[in-house]
Parts: sequence; C-alpha cells; structure tokens
Amino acid sequence: MENIVGQKPALRWAVHGSLLALVLLWVFPTAGLLVSSFRTSDQISGSGWWQAMLPQEQNRTLRAKAPDTQTVENGLHVIEGNLFETPATITAWGVSSRAIDDFAPGDTAPLRKGGTVTLAANGDYRFEHTEAFTGKRGQRLFVTATSPPEFTFENYESMLFDERNSEGIGQAFLNTFIVTVPATVIPILIAAFAAYALAWMDFPGRALLIALVVALLVVPLQLALIPLLKLHNTVGIGKGFVGVWLAHTGFGMPLAIYLLRNYMVGLPRDIIENARVDGATDFQVFVKIILPLSFPALASFAIFQFLWTWNDLLVAMVFLIDATGDTTVMTKHIVELLGTRGGNWEILATAAFVSIVVPLAVFFLLQKYLVRGLLAGSVK
Repeated sequence: MENIVGQKPALRWAVHGSLLALVLLWVFPTAGLLVSSFRTSDQISGSGWWQAMLPQEQNRTLRAKAPDTQTVENGLHVIEGNLFETPATITAWGVSSRAIDDFAPGDTAPLRKGGTVTLAANGDYRFEHTEAFTGKRGQRLFVTATSPPEFTFENYESMLFDERNSEGIGQAFLNTFIVTVPATVIPILIAAFAAYALAWMDFPGRALLIALVVALLVVPLQLALIPLLKLHNTVGIGKGFVGVWLAHTGFGMPLAIYLLRNYMVGLPRDIIENARVDGATDFQVFVKIILPLSFPALASFAIFQFLWTWNDLLVAMVFLIDATGDTTVMTKHIVELLGTRGGNWEILATAAFVSIVVPLAVFFLLQKYLVRGLLAGSVK
C-alpha cells in the first residue's frame, strides 16, 4: 500500500486527509468535555469551550444584601456590599429587567420604592434611603459584566465527594468494572479454544461451523436481546451480573472467533507439525505455541471488547436490574443525571469525562498491541 500511495499523490493526500479528519473527530469532543468539566455553570452557559481562555461578557441578574443588613449613617439608611463572588467588570447596568443597560458604572439610579443605588464598575454598590428598607430579600440588579476566564475543581469535588453524587457514581464506577472485566476475559478464553479447533483440528462439520460463525456476525444485536432475556428467565439466570456477562460473551463471540481463527490459520505450519511429530498434544500445541504467537490478536480483541463493554448502555439496560440501583453502570448513571441534573452542564460534563477516563487509559497504554494486532498478517 505504501508503494501504491507513494506513486499516486492524490491517493496519498486522500489517506492523510482521512486520517486527519478521524483524529480531529476524536480529539475535539474529548477536549471539549475535558475543558467543560473544569468550567463554572455561568461560563458554560455564556460561551463555548473553545472560548474558555477568553474573557466573556454576560448579562447577569444579581441580588444585593437583604434589608436586615442596613445601617444608619447621618440620618440615611444605607446598604453596602459587592455583587460578585469572583472579579468582574461592569459595562452597563439597570434596576429593571426591561432596561438592563440604562446606566453606566458609577451612575446613581432611583429605586421604584424610593431611595437610590450607586453601582461601581467593580460591583461595589451603595443603597441610600431616608426611610428604612423593608422586605426579606435584597434588591435585584441587572448588569452586563465582563468576567475573566475561570476554572475550578469544584465540579470534580461535587461529583466525587458530595454525598448527593459520590455514592451513585462510586457504585456505578465499581459496577462497570464488575461488568467489563469478566465480559472481556470470558469470550477471549472460549474464542481462543474455538479458533484453534477451527484453524488446526480436522473434524466433521468444521467448514459448516466456520460458515455459521460468519453468519452470526451479521445478526443484529437488537434482534437477539428479548429472546435471550426470555431464555435467561427460563433457565433461572434472570437479570444480574451473570446475565450481562453471558450476554456480552454471546454477542462478542462470533467476532472473536472469526478474528482469532483467521490469525491462527496464518501461523507457520512447520512449527505446529514439528511439535506434533515430537509428540505434543493439541492442548500442548495450543498453550505453548499458539497462545504466545497469537498475543497481538488476543490483545487487539481484548481492547475492542473492553471498550465496547465499558461504553455499553443497551445491554446493561436490558440485563441489569435498575430498581435498586445496586447494579447501575456508568452509562446508565449519566442518563439518570440527565433527568435529575439536566441543567447542570458542568456536572454532566464532569461525569462524562470520569466515565471515559478508563477507556482512554486502556487505549493509550495498550495502543501498540492494538496496532500490532491489526497489522498482523497484513505484510508477508
């Protein structure tokens, strides 16, 4: 392929352009999720993540201190304070939602119930009235303010340590591991034995079994969910971790057998025949020769199966019990957050990034095995 691409510049540019598009398609959403997980809700609602490093102008509704904080100075009732918790610069402001930019910083505006208010550019305000201010809540002020970029770890503290969220996401994180690890190991163990038998053992019906495996590759997942769940209920497995392990094993088995069999059948025949001449059994050939030589293919499928199982939502919703919440996985937990914390985008972004941390770590740590397994057998 290198020669073909090298001789045709148009094809080379097409390949490079496709790779660049795939990289950007993967990097931009991930970077956006990471940046958003460190931003405040006001910053997220005010601008996109790509503008996170720039100051942003927002229209905000802020409330002054309550009347019970007023003091008396020279016969005037006074309320003083600052509107902002974090530094910001006011460019315009008002005392009514119908006119939020009537005044400039430093101006004094009359209040509807009497008295005046003076607001500085840094958010310092001063209410004055000859009579006492009444009511339980402070006066609302409408400001247009420019805020500097703001990043915080509070989203992660809220998600991981706040009692409202920590128990749910911690249990969901553990449940995802409980589902993913066995659902990755079991199909590999079974598929490796089956792939060796279909590649190197002679028995009646082998070609038919290979054709059946290829046929199962095209069976839609959605088509088999309900019949498989009914089978689980009939044999007494029901919903739970055992059920989801078996479901993932069944759905991943055809592809695993197909990939591993195609890899094993390409291993050097001389090595296997010499081992058999020396008296090695099929099990000894499988354990001492086939498995070590097939490690790249095994690692590649393990990575694919791990990522698929970790990010799965559909199978988990069908085969796990959700009523108690004891078996909720990360993907299901994020869906529940969309219902309960749908307006808190900073919390949702943080939960989503916590969910993809493990797949990212697996991909970057094992990418050399993934590439080696995908390229194995491509060059003779």
